[in-house]
Amino acid sequence: MKKMAFVAAAAMLTVASLSAQADGQAIYEKHCKACHEAGVGNAPKPGDKAAWEPRIAKGVDAMLQTVVSGKGAMPPKGTCMSCDEATLKAAVEVLIAQ
Repeated sequence: MKKMAFVAAAAMLTVASLSAQADGQAIYEKHCKACHEAGVGNAPKPGDKAAWEPRIAKGVDAMLQTVVSGKGAMPPKGTCMSCDEATLKAAVEVLIAQ
């Protein structure tokens, strides 16, 4: 019985993880992509390893706090005022995966 409960819990976490990734991708596409791809306000471009390396070294949580607070030309939450921190974190993870 414990094994079944564990499997069910693991499946729920996987579904939640996939949902967060999908939400992160959607938020990236809608709120992040245009400025980052164009480098607006010195936003680091996807795939620019030199620009991302020092940010990634600080960790995802530090990067998330920058997104939440805003930085330079990027407004708080990158214009997604309805986003919660979990969704914003998923969007950050989508961006750094590139």
